Amino acid sequence: MGSIANAKANLHIPAQGKLITILSIDGGGIRGIIPGVILGFLESELQKLDGENARLADYFDVITGTSTGGLVTAMLTAPNEKNRPLYAAKDITDFYLEHCPKIFPQENNILGQAQEQLKVIAGPKYDGKYLHNLLREKVGKIKLHQTLTNVVIPTFDIKLLQPTIFSSFLLKKDPILDCKLSDVCISTSAAPTYLPAHYFENQHGDGSVRQFNMIDGGVAANNPTLIAMHHLTRQLTLGNKEFNTNTSPLDYTKFLVLSLGTGTAKNENKFKAKDVAMWGVVSWLTAGFTTPIIDVFQTGSSDMVDIHLSTTFEALRSEDNYLRIQCDYLTGDLSLLDLATQRNLENLVKVGEKLLTEPVSRVNLDTGDNEPVNQGTNAEALKKFAVMLSQEKRNRNARAAAAGN
Repeated sequence: MGSIANAKANLHIPAQGKLITILSIDGGGIRGIIPGVILGFLESELQKLDGENARLADYFDVITGTSTGGLVTAMLTAPNEKNRPLYAAKDITDFYLEHCPKIFPQENNILGQAQEQLKVIAGPKYDGKYLHNLLREKVGKIKLHQTLTNVVIPTFDIKLLQPTIFSSFLLKKDPILDCKLSDVCISTSAAPTYLPAHYFENQHGDGSVRQFNMIDGGVAANNPTLIAMHHLTRQLTLGNKEFNTNTSPLDYTKFLVLSLGTGTAKNENKFKAKDVAMWGVVSWLTAGFTTPIIDVFQTGSSDMVDIHLSTTFEALRSEDNYLRIQCDYLTGDLSLLDLATQRNLENLVKVGEKLLTEPVSRVNLDTGDNEPVNQGTNAEALKKFAVMLSQEKRNRNARAAAAGN
């Protein structure tokens, strides 16, 4: 497979720098357009510092994403014919605007919408064919080891009833995980009730074959930040020389983490206990033209990761090294995972743009709400983040040049 140093040529190994850099993107269907806007802004700031050819994959030691976040991860890290990222971050928004209406085709009347929602009782609402063909067209035969920086993409094997993590860090130990990115992306986005499960096989060089029976990674880790950090701390524990062996796995001052949510409807308070007390399967799947059970496990798992990391970074007095950007005030159509009308998608773009102007917030550990902290706006925080990323890259380049690498 080669090491990070030669396989990931535009990002020198962490041991040549002072920080370990992580980008994480939540799952959330069409709402992935929100972190897409944020990433476009961050990349533009990096380009102001380092030139128009700067790309996010040049700065992050690992990019991790679940479901729609996994698709974004692939877009940012899959190589084109020039061995540069397939997509610039600024192109993510246009990708969603163009393709989401075809991935999630919409009925134009109330009766049709009701019929679409009721499909979840008998099978997935969408057949996934357009998405599957699109991914095979865009990333083709590109495999996991070919990404331009390390990636961690969670999925869930419904046959084994356990998560399967497609991670660059696991390939030496378990090369059977070196699958096509298209299969990985189809798997991590196969949200129950929305898109069909994905079966595929991968063959090892020794002729052995592994079967994969995959659904959306969001059922296990809708916010994959903690999984990515686990894989990195594992490398430190194992003494991987590509990392600074003097760094303790628990020294969070060495981690620089950007975690992006896709928005939630937490503050809308859609349902109360008295409303759901008598719900059965149908109501949990279709109430109010949403899928409440999906909303519950996605929001709950994402918040648990954020709460854990916020607490840990704060306890270790390194809270400035962890930036979580999330909005918890989506309402109505904006909160849905699949309402891919042009109007709704454009409104989600506006949510992302508005989020940039809002104050940096952290989760209140008592209420679970996001509350402002005294760190300026998200845009200002991202500008500072860009400076830190740029300086880290320059430090690594200088040390690599001094060492003759």
